[in-house]
Amino acid sequence: MGMSVNQPLGIVKRQDLTEDAFLGGKLSILQHRRGFRAGMDSVLLGASVPDDAGAILDMGAGVGVAGLTALTHVPGARAMLAEIDPDQCALAMQNAARNGLGGRTGVIAVDVTAPGRERLAAGLVRDHFDVVIANPPYFPAGTQSAVAGRARARHMAASALEDWIRAAATAGHAQAEIIMVYTAEALPALLAGFSARMGGIEILPIAARPGRAAGRVLVRGRKGSRAAPVLHAPLVIHEAEGNGFAPVPEAIFRGARRLDWPKGG
Repeated sequence: MGMSVNQPLGIVKRQDLTEDAFLGGKLSILQHRRGFRAGMDSVLLGASVPDDAGAILDMGAGVGVAGLTALTHVPGARAMLAEIDPDQCALAMQNAARNGLGGRTGVIAVDVTAPGRERLAAGLVRDHFDVVIANPPYFPAGTQSAVAGRARARHMAASALEDWIRAAATAGHAQAEIIMVYTAEALPALLAGFSARMGGIEILPIAARPGRAAGRVLVRGRKGSRAAPVLHAPLVIHEAEGNGFAPVPEAIFRGARRLDWPKGG
């Protein structure tokens, strides 16, 4: 799978980076010390990809954690990592290579909210991918970021979420599955965008502790499906007290299991 990025790997300064273990050490990831840093959302997103996926698109991939997580769980899959920031693209390429996934990974520098002809010119093909995953920026545009140059990784206008969903649906083939992780408060906008383009929509709330309101949601839908929507019981990340993870998310974060969507969807 080809790679298209304008910035050489050497331009990323090592002293600005940290090396972090994901999936219990199965992945070793270089990422910037400051600004947006991949974490639980990225791992849950990558672990939610079905095991029969062949071609995966990770939109807004950052340094590649979600897409590389998916490849770790689905050995037969290939992934395209699409990211607007050339610096992040360079790190995503390096992370794929250093984890032995370079041959199954492509990276393109592209604004996924750009007009379709611009996305196509950058290498983001239409009607191709089996699964499209995305963790769109979730802070309102105009709020402060620790690193101004990477603010777009965390901030966007509310209206741009529709653009992300449209781009994801366009990139997927006629039966593609689209999966996004996002803030729970944006669920109405997510459902509006998904419902206009696909069916079989499933919502998995993600709550920090038992009895707490969900702060995140995983939403997936399938193009061409007419199945009714399903609202699942929440995935609870931590035990009632302390900092320990509950058994299921702990196993996911250690790379010992995928995120199995509850049956009935």
